[in-house]
Amino acid sequence: MCVPLIRLVLHPLLRSTTPVAWCDVGTVDELVSINTPTRKIVLMEQRDGWRKVVSEKAIYVIKDAGGQLAVLSSVCPHLGCSVPWVAEKNEFVCPCHIGRFASDGKLLGGPPPRGMDHLESRVENGVLQVHYQYFRQLVSFKEVIG
Repeated sequence: MCVPLIRLVLHPLLRSTTPVAWCDVGTVDELVSINTPTRKIVLMEQRDGWRKVVSEKAIYVIKDAGGQLAVLSSVCPHLGCSVPWVAEKNEFVCPCHIGRFASDGKLLGGPPPRGMDHLESRVENGVLQVHYQYFRQLVSFKEVIG
């Protein structure tokens, strides 16, 4: 008789974490006129057992070579520091070890092993959405870890 009760209590702990859903970044109309990388904050919601975790993550909206909107993670692929856009230098500069990246996220110099990570994005009903992910640091290839 206790088995159903134990299963009910343990189910959230044994179930895997829910995957991160698509997050709204902003309307395409608002973002289509950008000329430089634009920092945006997205809210990520994840459920882990009984906990519902909502966290804010910084991203950058850019235009790719074809003029389409694209999204970069603001996390440095070297040691995970937050990388700001430095308008005076027209590049991203990591404050931790002076890794430098072009406006499209390509590595220009410093210790990072690769360029900034592009995040999967899409446009739904006129709204740019991003699928936020975490990537392994200190490796030259992009490997999803969460």
